[in-house]
Amino acid sequence: MNLLRHSKLQLFVIACMAFSHSAFGQKKTAPITQAKWLIGSWKNQSEKTLDIETWKKLNDSTFLGRSYSLAGTDTVSSEHIRLEQHSGKLYYIPTVKNQNDGKAVTFTLTSSNNKHLVFENPEHDFPQKITYTQISKDSLVAEISGTWKGKQKAIPFPMRRIK
Repeated sequence: MNLLRHSKLQLFVIACMAFSHSAFGQKKTAPITQAKWLIGSWKNQSEKTLDIETWKKLNDSTFLGRSYSLAGTDTVSSEHIRLEQHSGKLYYIPTVKNQNDGKAVTFTLTSSNNKHLVFENPEHDFPQKITYTQISKDSLVAEISGTWKGKQKAIPFPMRRIK
């Protein structure tokens, strides 16, 4: 009798383990983990500006970003960004100096995989979409896009890792 109970218990444990590893019972990956490749410092040197973007992990649900553009020694744009995960959703929340009365704007992750992130806010003036695509371990393309003055516009920022 004891052996029978032990066998039933083993069978139950094996069945539970199989269920927990099945596609149906598997734990979904936290969306912010798909953005971990952003962590570090990135730059884009164009003819007119030097763009720098830096990301660091604050905790398991928040990454902090800072982005600025220099024209010579002048800072021509600056923003602080929070990448925050709440209730299984991921949000890109930039606060841009001298824009939107200093208030943050929230973009929601609408599409992602381990190398591509798309955040959207159709109510924002421009951009309505912010996309990050990892090209390689040391390069990415950030792009802002949407409708501007009645026309579709996209501005890519190819970047190289500097740290």
